[in-house]
Amino acid sequence: MSNRTTIDARNAFCPGPMMEMIAALKTIAVGDEIEVLSSDKGSANDIPAWTRKVGHQLVSSDDHGTHWSIVVRRMK
Repeated sequence: MSNRTTIDARNAFCPGPMMEMIAALKTIAVGDEIEVLSSDKGSANDIPAWTRKVGHQLVSSDDHGTHWSIVVRRMK
């Protein structure tokens, strides 16, 4: 079973939420997940695009009205 770390970046602006996620990915094990909570709409596009580009897995991207919850699984 994978572990999940949550980053609450709801008051940060692009590229803050993605930079926090990238830093956190370096600290977790392969197979573990990072959930990013972001109120910056750019994160909803930028994080999934970066995730595909570098070979991690986008688990989910959900719009909760006031913020997005984006979950990424470390794959390497």
